[in-house]
Amino acid sequence: MTIEIYVSTDIETDGPIPGLHSMLSIGSAAYTADKQLVATFTANLETLPGAQGHPKTMKWWSEQPTAWQACRVNPQSPIQVMQAYHAWVKALPGKPIFVAYPAAFDFMFVYWYLINFVGDSPFSHSALDIRSYAMAFLKRNYSDSGKQNLPTAWLEEASGAHIALDDAIQQGVLFCNLLQNNLQRTH
Repeated sequence: MTIEIYVSTDIETDGPIPGLHSMLSIGSAAYTADKQLVATFTANLETLPGAQGHPKTMKWWSEQPTAWQACRVNPQSPIQVMQAYHAWVKALPGKPIFVAYPAAFDFMFVYWYLINFVGDSPFSHSALDIRSYAMAFLKRNYSDSGKQNLPTAWLEEASGAHIALDDAIQQGVLFCNLLQNNLQRTH
C-alpha cells in the first residue's frame, strides 16, 4: 500500500490569477495521515516580470502590514523557488497529495508556477479541498462548512496571520483531525 503524504499548502499573492499577478509566498507542511509533520517548505518569490498587483488585493495588503512585510523578506526568483519546491515534494516519503483551504485558489497558482517554471507537477492535476471534505463529512451545505462552523478541537490553534507556512501548518492539522475523525467513524 502506498503511503500518502498530505502536503498542506498556503500561498500569498498580489492578485486573483497567476500570470497577470504573482505568487508572493508559498508554504507547505507535509503530514502523514496520523498527523506526523514530515517536512516543511517555505519561500518568498520575486514578482513576475510585467505582472502587477490587483487594486483590491493591494488594498487588502495595505491593511496587513505584518503579513506583507513577512512575504517580502528575501524574495527569490520563481524558477529557483519552484525547482526547489518540486525537488522537495518529490523527495517526500510517499505519494504527495496537495491539500489546501481553498484548494482551487492555492492549487491554481502552484500548478501554474510548477508547469511554467519546472514543466511538471508532482501532484498531477489533483488537489484536495479541506472545506469540501468537511462538507461531506459533516453532511452540511458548503456554506455551513466554513472554519467558523467546524468543531473547535479540529482547529487546535488558528493564527490566520496570512504567513504562508504558519497557515499551511494550521490547515494541515485541521485536515489531519478531519481525516482521523472520518477514518474512525463507524458507518
